[in-house]
Amino acid sequence: MRCPQCGEPVVWTVTDAGRRLAVNKEPDDDGNTAAYRDGTGTWRSRRPTDELPVARWEKLYMPHVATCEAQVQRRQRRPAVLPPGVADMSAYRRRARP
Repeated sequence: MRCPQCGEPVVWTVTDAGRRLAVNKEPDDDGNTAAYRDGTGTWRSRRPTDELPVARWEKLYMPHVATCEAQVQRRQRRPAVLPPGVADMSAYRRRARP
């Protein structure tokens, strides 16, 4: 299958929570998602942890949202203009201490 936004090839997986997640088609050692094909042919994915590392039948993949050019362009858009009478509270938020 292909990404509907950028057209790159992706594999659609089903997460442990039952949600769909697109991962890049090729395995990636820098990825943070373990994926495998189950007995019914469905691609399953999960986040490996220290308690449950990548199993021998799983491979690491990169979630496509991290590399999708269309998503990057979307994130770089200007923030929306606030309607009249709505205050921008970002200046009043507490900043993290170094």
